[in-house]
Amino acid sequence: MAVAEPSPAANSRQQMTKREVYNEVLRRLKESPNVEEVEQPGFDDQLWAHFNRLPTRYALDVNVERAEDVLMHKRLLQLAHDPLNRPAFEIRLVQVPPITADGNTDDSTRPSSLRNRGPQSIHPPPAFGSSPNLIALALEDGDSTVRGLQYSRPMHEITFSTDDKPKVLSQEIEQLRTVIKKELLKIENRYLPKRLLKAHVDEQEQTVIPREIDHLKIPNDGTDVWEIDPRLLKFGKQVASGTYGDLYKGTYCNQEVAIKILKPDQINADCRKDFAQEVFILRKVRHRNVVQFIGACTQSPSLCIVTEFMSGGSVYDYLHKRKGTFKLPSLLRVAINISKGMDYLHQNNIIHRDLKAANLLMDEHDVVKVADFGVARVKAQSGVMTVETGTYRWMAPEVIEHKSYDHKADIFSYGIVMWELLTGKIPYEYLTPLQAAVGVVQQGLRPTIPKNAHRKLAELLRKCWQQDPTSRPDFSEITEILQQIAKEVEDEGDDRRKEKSSGGFLSVLKRGLN
Repeated sequence: MAVAEPSPAANSRQQMTKREVYNEVLRRLKESPNVEEVEQPGFDDQLWAHFNRLPTRYALDVNVERAEDVLMHKRLLQLAHDPLNRPAFEIRLVQVPPITADGNTDDSTRPSSLRNRGPQSIHPPPAFGSSPNLIALALEDGDSTVRGLQYSRPMHEITFSTDDKPKVLSQEIEQLRTVIKKELLKIENRYLPKRLLKAHVDEQEQTVIPREIDHLKIPNDGTDVWEIDPRLLKFGKQVASGTYGDLYKGTYCNQEVAIKILKPDQINADCRKDFAQEVFILRKVRHRNVVQFIGACTQSPSLCIVTEFMSGGSVYDYLHKRKGTFKLPSLLRVAINISKGMDYLHQNNIIHRDLKAANLLMDEHDVVKVADFGVARVKAQSGVMTVETGTYRWMAPEVIEHKSYDHKADIFSYGIVMWELLTGKIPYEYLTPLQAAVGVVQQGLRPTIPKNAHRKLAELLRKCWQQDPTSRPDFSEITEILQQIAKEVEDEGDDRRKEKSSGGFLSVLKRGLN
């Protein structure tokens, strides 16, 4: 469908309106004694660039009496340039403009009129306060009257920005709405008088078809079952050490465990966030091929995560420190273990984001389990992420480039891990990590597959590290392919054993006849 372009005259009027609001905001900011930013060189141009980059409706909706809000909007947009800050947001208490007893506002709320809004309340007005719907919402359940003017209750205004596509912004709004509804329900249930709460419950029950209770109510003592008393932990030898924490072998209630404890002097906001995320994810997972979470200490300074102890160590140490090798049947078994564990995580919307041999652990029965969820994340509602995280030699090209990515980034890393199992070498060992990353992105660099590798296995590796993430298989498909290869390898081994056994018998028989 064709859309008519705005006429030059209409565009001119819009620009004049935007310029009018800009001039008024600039004047108020320069007259304000509390805004030091106006003294910076080029401030006028920067403010106009802010207005000019946004639609005209932004200027029409801006409340010029709150000129400082424009600086807040400008700051949010700058913050949103960094994917780590998206969406950038600001929360504050506001008061909707007063209205008279007859339901009309005491002054026009159209910013383009540049008129005052009447008496000031104890809270500032909303940044975008011209919407009649906002006034109606604020007056809901309000019945207070002061000097003939009716005031709404204070409201919370949430302003947020993302430097991304409008579709992403709308998804974030829906997610925010869902979260707020849940939190409001919690608050309502917490503070609602018992009498009203019972009436509310009775009313709800009238609209629901009665049914028998199909579960038992388990008593709760109010404590988290996974919270561990650090006094019950006994530390043994140190197994590994990193920038932010150390790994120890120890015991908890006479059970052999691994204890990852954060170094107190290295704990910062990002470290706390990753720690909380790892505990959150480990509590959700339980699978034979995922390291088993036992508990955590979340009280500073004893921040630690306790998991089952994996006596076989990491696959990385086995390959590169102990110089171990995997014959094809064992390699396939290990690869299937990893694929099943990763498939379980993906089925639960968890993206590992740092899949590599060092994060794959073996128990005493050589069962391989996925471990270390320090940078793992629950997949966003949109299904995509943009933050670069992981280890360059195993990292997917879309992650290196800071492009949108999803669970298929783990598939790429898995392909590199399988190559590692096959060769016993470090990926791109002749390059620095950064050189390897540049080669993967700009030159389509991939590890060289050995010529004697099983044909179907080599084909699977190439599928896993396709440049286009959508061309990579899912772990359910990978597991099925590996199981088929393992069956073929087993059948071929049985045939060779039969031939050898048969050949030996015929040789003996021939010698006897001679």
